Amino acid sequence: MGEKVLVSWSGGKDSALVLYELLKSAQYEVAALLTTLTEDYDRVSMHGTRRRLLTGQAEALGFPLEKVYISKSASNAEYESRMGEVLTRYLRAGVGSVAFGDIFLGDLRKHREENLSRLTMTGIFPLWRRNTAGLAEYFVDSGFKAVVTCVDSEYLSGDFVGREYGREFLSDLPDGVDWCGENGEFHSFVYDGPIFHQAIRHRQGETVLREERFWYCDLKAVNGDSAGGVTPGC
Repeated sequence: MGEKVLVSWSGGKDSALVLYELLKSAQYEVAALLTTLTEDYDRVSMHGTRRRLLTGQAEALGFPLEKVYISKSASNAEYESRMGEVLTRYLRAGVGSVAFGDIFLGDLRKHREENLSRLTMTGIFPLWRRNTAGLAEYFVDSGFKAVVTCVDSEYLSGDFVGREYGREFLSDLPDGVDWCGENGEFHSFVYDGPIFHQAIRHRQGETVLREERFWYCDLKAVNGDSAGGVTPGC
């Protein structure tokens, strides 16, 4: 058995790549997927993914899902308090590390490491400083499939939301938009790939603009189920 680790899980492509890299290594044992949800909406924070689809991902991946709920206007203090309670419980159970999908945002990595150090835990960053264009191609070439669930209108027009994250999507991105959306340009939902036992079935819901800035494509589970085949997204 390797070192026990939690995976910070948004359900998007970067977290899927982190899990993929950890599973290919004999150094780690994944204890659970750790996800932050906005309790007012019962959806993954920023990504807008419904909890049912998130649960379907965990089932298809074969790992426990640890959900941390925060309010829609949560302060840093609220987030850190609720997250700290969960991390402390895992620390007592022998889990000493959390793996993140950060690639080049140094301030964010430093903030995570400082928060973890207060609990005597450490951060693991398998994708750190890797070329984002190369990572995007690696994701697609490895057989992962994802739908873009949210775009920031300050970077992209609304017609990018709901599209399949693939080579056509990448080729259409304007200059200056990171291929992995590392600056928050877009977020995604991964529904299939080499680490999934089965694909996540989903269908298109409505597309809406929130906060006069963020375009969201609502994905819904097919026939009330969350896994077992795939239906195109938006």
